[in-house]
Amino acid sequence: MSYEIRSMQPEDGAAVIAIFEEGIAGGNATFDQHAPSWEAWDDKYFKSCRFVLEDANDEVMGWAALQPISARDCYKGVAEVSIYLRKAAQGKGLGSMMLQKLILASEEEEFWMLQASIFPENQPSIIIHERFGFRTVGRRERLAQMNGVWRDVGLLERRSSVVGI
Repeated sequence: MSYEIRSMQPEDGAAVIAIFEEGIAGGNATFDQHAPSWEAWDDKYFKSCRFVLEDANDEVMGWAALQPISARDCYKGVAEVSIYLRKAAQGKGLGSMMLQKLILASEEEEFWMLQASIFPENQPSIIIHERFGFRTVGRRERLAQMNGVWRDVGLLERRSSVVGI
């Protein structure tokens, strides 16, 4: 099957939230227990560097976006990466496609540092990030509880070789 990455549009909101809910149900994507409304999601993420992955039937199978790590002006070029794929789209190299697109777009938008917070159990995500130059800078032990269980989170980052050098 063929796939295309395109800029996210407001009409993709329902699909984005449905994919986020799938990630929540999987248990290794986020601490969130409930997906936000589209409006809340839209407010949380940067307006640039938002993409969806469509299959040949124009069904949205994944999304990628950046969110600020801080409101402080000194961190304007630093963002956190989010990539979510429907379960049916996982294991096909599509996460790599999405991350590559997000990195290129982030550099066009003058982001010099990307970070990712990933559960250690989500090894496929860690491997993909490492393949694109992310390095593990730490492990936040027992950072928060999920369903009554303390969870660790790996912190990965990627410094641009073309922006902020």
